[in-house]
Amino acid sequence: MSKARKILWPVREADEAEIQKKIASDPDAPEATDEELAQARPFAEVFPDLAESIRRAEAEREASRERVDLDGDVVAKFRATGEGWEERINQVLRAAKL
Repeated sequence: MSKARKILWPVREADEAEIQKKIASDPDAPEATDEELAQARPFAEVFPDLAESIRRAEAEREASRERVDLDGDVVAKFRATGEGWEERINQVLRAAKL
């Protein structure tokens, strides 16, 4: 899984006001109350079997991956192609039939 890099910047007051206005006007997604938040429980506590299966799948995926060193300029060119660049490197290497 590719980890997207987040770019954070301060939200202007006008933008925040617009965001809050849209949140308040959405009848299908009301903002949680303090009482609702106080009753919230962690995902793994509510769905332990599902949480464990997710952890297991992630561990298996990570175990199947191997770390390799590539030249910086090669990585930069692939990374510049956008999300999914790691898989594109895999495709190129597989096509080379090394």
